[in-house]
Amino acid sequence: MDAEQKAANKLEQGFYTRNDVVEVAGDLLGKVLCSAIDNITTKAVITETEAYAGVEDRASHAYGGRRTRRTEPMFAEGGIAYVYLCYGIHHLFNVVTGRQDNPLAVLVRAGLPLAGVDEMLTRRGRDRADEKLMAGPGTLSQALGIRTDLSGASLSGTSIWIEDHGIKIAERAITVGPRIGVDYAAEDAALPYRFVVAAEQLGQSLA
Repeated sequence: MDAEQKAANKLEQGFYTRNDVVEVAGDLLGKVLCSAIDNITTKAVITETEAYAGVEDRASHAYGGRRTRRTEPMFAEGGIAYVYLCYGIHHLFNVVTGRQDNPLAVLVRAGLPLAGVDEMLTRRGRDRADEKLMAGPGTLSQALGIRTDLSGASLSGTSIWIEDHGIKIAERAITVGPRIGVDYAAEDAALPYRFVVAAEQLGQSLA
């Protein structure tokens, strides 16, 4: 794929600046998360996402208007990366959405390898691309080489971006349910903000 084709496939800014973060989380399924780290390009089809709905969402880092050096990217206009360190080990990638000062984000939780698989295997220390290669948000970021130094990076740039490859997913193939690991969020823990599509449901779209 040449540079012009890659640019044409990138999601437009309008995709990210929508204020319905739950809608964006669903629409990210089937899109392709791409990174170019150390001149090596890797790509993965997004298969699982979670929406975090800003200052009113108890599960969000920005709940109650909390604003710190780490969370500052969440308060920017949509279309940038928010990457944070979890348990001091895992670098978790989020897509910032909405308008400036409305801190909405979508955590990308899982994906399927599409390009640069050999590099993904090296980064993950694995010998085959099975279902565990990018089965969680930490392993996804590790496979794609995404780290916290990319927090705040534009998703229209050359280091990290998201493409639309025309992958179509039937609504019936998407599982919607509560987010994982947010029991501290009281009643917000039960919100149906997690979206998952099984690999077999992607069918011939990856061909």
